[in-house]
Amino acid sequence: MCNLYSIRLTQADIRTWFDAADDAFGNLAENYQVYPDYPAPIGRIGADGRRLIARARWGMPTPPKFLEGKKADPGVTNIRNLASPHWRRWLGPECRCVVPMTAFSEYETTPEGKKVLRWFEPTGEPLAWFAGIWTTWTSTRKVREGEVSADIFAFLTTEPNAVVAPIHAKAMPVILRTREEVATWLAAPAAEALALQRPLPDEALRLVSP
Repeated sequence: MCNLYSIRLTQADIRTWFDAADDAFGNLAENYQVYPDYPAPIGRIGADGRRLIARARWGMPTPPKFLEGKKADPGVTNIRNLASPHWRRWLGPECRCVVPMTAFSEYETTPEGKKVLRWFEPTGEPLAWFAGIWTTWTSTRKVREGEVSADIFAFLTTEPNAVVAPIHAKAMPVILRTREEVATWLAAPAAEALALQRPLPDEALRLVSP
């Protein structure tokens, strides 16, 4: 399960690729690494119907059955089961987003039992996008922080391709590479958009050194 990814391109590069009419993220640090509950840029359609780079925290609401007895909900970062009623409410175009990234990581367990972080990056153009969902939610994400209202997001996963499977056999993020795929995910009817929940072709991804 991907719980760390990086953005090594500039904010201007991201805005230009996405053809954003506005950028509400703030300043994006160089070589930005995103961990769960960190703020990150997401691309979505704004209330005015134009494309927007927005700021959101990584982690959608956890299904209630997994929160019994817990005082805080740090959120779910990766989503696979879109048939679940918990996730279906956010599958309409108004709650879809794309998440810019240049590399993502998974842990590999060595024969000695150690966990080693491995990085994957797209071939060809450096910028790619996770297919995600977002919402505005009020909850306690950290006990010390108390209840907050925040824009939050997570991205979809699917079965791994042949590049990811030797490292992480359960899943890989749903990655969009073209402007056509991004446009489909953001605005197409659900059946067409959800057809994008599939592994990236093997030749479109490579394993790189830690």
